[in-house]
Amino acid sequence: MPRATGIGGVFLRAKDPDALARWYAAHLGLAVGPDNYVSLRWSDDPDPEASTVWATFEEGTPYFGPTQQAVMINFRVDDLDALLAALQTEGVEIVPKREDHSYGKFAWIVDPEGNRVELWEPPGASIPSVDSVG
Repeated sequence: MPRATGIGGVFLRAKDPDALARWYAAHLGLAVGPDNYVSLRWSDDPDPEASTVWATFEEGTPYFGPTQQAVMINFRVDDLDALLAALQTEGVEIVPKREDHSYGKFAWIVDPEGNRVELWEPPGASIPSVDSVG
């Protein structure tokens, strides 16, 4: 079973998310949009739903979990439910919260250092093929 298939996002905690986003826009040319998000598309990625997001968050955001970690990585996955089942049998800490949106399914795990890691299944990623349906 495939595990991570790409980087779905890189999220930074910041004392001043707007100023930090402007710095990255000015010095690295990131086209920062609303809520300080940048959606990056890699030219060789055929999946239009599988972009990589870069974003800044408020320093006190609960989105990264109860830790003070400065960065959270989001990994794209093909089948979130199957991966979570495998990770659970391997003893990986899984955050009980799940989110389903029009832009995909999300879940979080915690690495051995206490860092929250986001897992993202883009829309349509785990749709069974015709050959595998009943």
